[in-house]
Amino acid sequence: MPILSFKDVNKGFGTGTHRADILKNITLDVAEGEFVAILGFSGTGKSTLMNLIAGLERPDSGSVTFKDKPITGPGPDRGLVFQSYSLMPWLTVGGNIGLAVDAVFPRLSKTERAAKIDHYVGMVGLSHAISRRPAELSGGMRQRVSVARALAMNPEMLLLDEPLSALDALTRANLADEILDIWEQDKKTCILITNDVDEAILLADRIIPLNPDGTLGDAVSVKIPRPRDRTAMNDNATFKALRAQVTKYLMDVGIAAKVKETRTLPQVTPIHGVPAAVAKAQEGGIEERFLTFAGLHKVYPTPKGPLTVVEDFDLKINKGEFISLIGHSGCGKSTVLTMAAGLNPISKGAIRLDGWNVEGADPERAVVFQSPNLFPWLTAKENVAIGVDKVYPKASRAERQDVIEYYLERVGLADSMDKQASSLSNGMKQRVGIARAFALSPKLLLLDEPFGMLDSLTRWELQEVLMEVWSRTKVTAICVTHDVDEAILLADRVVMMTNGPQATIGKITGVNLPRPRTRKTLLEHPDYYNYRAEILNFLEEYEHGAKPNSQPKPAVAAE
Repeated sequence: MPILSFKDVNKGFGTGTHRADILKNITLDVAEGEFVAILGFSGTGKSTLMNLIAGLERPDSGSVTFKDKPITGPGPDRGLVFQSYSLMPWLTVGGNIGLAVDAVFPRLSKTERAAKIDHYVGMVGLSHAISRRPAELSGGMRQRVSVARALAMNPEMLLLDEPLSALDALTRANLADEILDIWEQDKKTCILITNDVDEAILLADRIIPLNPDGTLGDAVSVKIPRPRDRTAMNDNATFKALRAQVTKYLMDVGIAAKVKETRTLPQVTPIHGVPAAVAKAQEGGIEERFLTFAGLHKVYPTPKGPLTVVEDFDLKINKGEFISLIGHSGCGKSTVLTMAAGLNPISKGAIRLDGWNVEGADPERAVVFQSPNLFPWLTAKENVAIGVDKVYPKASRAERQDVIEYYLERVGLADSMDKQASSLSNGMKQRVGIARAFALSPKLLLLDEPFGMLDSLTRWELQEVLMEVWSRTKVTAICVTHDVDEAILLADRVVMMTNGPQATIGKITGVNLPRPRTRKTLLEHPDYYNYRAEILNFLEEYEHGAKPNSQPKPAVAAE
């Protein structure tokens, strides 16, 4: 008998013309001790599904049963970990977990209570921080407290509602590994809501896609032996096949072509040169050393004396080349990017673009940040117009509008150009940010973790958008990222940075994979996982802050 059952469940919100049907005809059985991952795009109803299991919502029709009894409300038998931490800020780590212990075990002696709190704090590796308050913890540590608090309820089923999505890539991977270790200790039934394919494969016995129309797709069994090692899986044929299968399915059902081809780029030239349809996608030649970083240093003053964040950063980039810059948090990636943008003074060395030293901000260098910083009271079109009006002073109003609308159309916002930025989703706002950057027709495009705040599947979609628009302009580009797959997908070369302080280039890998690229085609390419292993091995070497004794010399250095 299954521990959890959905039978023909439907759930929607609103009434009449304002009604939205979220979940449709959901039928699902979960066995005791099974680890199930529900995988889908934002807005498909994943959290609504989880709320039905937790008893926070009731179905409109059909039934949800736990141990053969209808779920009528929350209960300690189902421990829930949310995407946000929801900790009591005035209580310590031990105090927050103590709340759960007191709720389930109210009659424990003081010694027994302390021992139980210590046990669950230790399970998530926070014994050293038991007396700290949430404000003193990192995001990853706070989420560990949430996991420990759920475990302290001693639930029969653990419900994880995107518990890792707010964390950076490295912290996310480490916490996923810890959740796996905890699950393998007592094999509680576990349901994970996620938008990350790798996370689902690493953790689950079964992956169930939730389609954009609110129905469930066919379940996929994960037949990779346990215990599973994240690094070893990169060489596992079953992992590769499963990853390709699930990725293809999600992209086929979720990333339909949204671009309407109705506009062409007008024959107008910005103040810093180029267009004529971006000089026919930067025709023919490679212009070597179009962008040069020579002996670049960044030093910040501190009360303890000068702190060198980046040193001896030397790199030559050809015109039209796409570079991914990758490394662990704090390694100076964004510092290099902001110096290239002219937003951060250079302490020593120089950056030269198209024969001129970079000094101060200039629209010839366009930046897309993690958060697009739109004016919320302006429409998408008006946000893009601010830069276009400055860069095309000699163009007619109609020509400038054509430039604006061409790029908004290219990023899939043909039907949302006149919506206020405040009404757009995070993914749509980032589309506006990408359109705004390309509309400046820059000589250099700088992308600082442009998809870092988005869920994995929205990120995939926007990576495809970025690649499509970039292929029409072939603008020289640098993208800072934590994401190995993103780095390979976008780049001609991946530049790997050592840990800071005194961070520099540790290794450069040329990515000789055919363009145009899509995630589906790359996963099928025989060389793809070799590149992935090379970068993962480099990052693993530096994962714990180590500086290996013999740092590799970069493949390209300034003379």
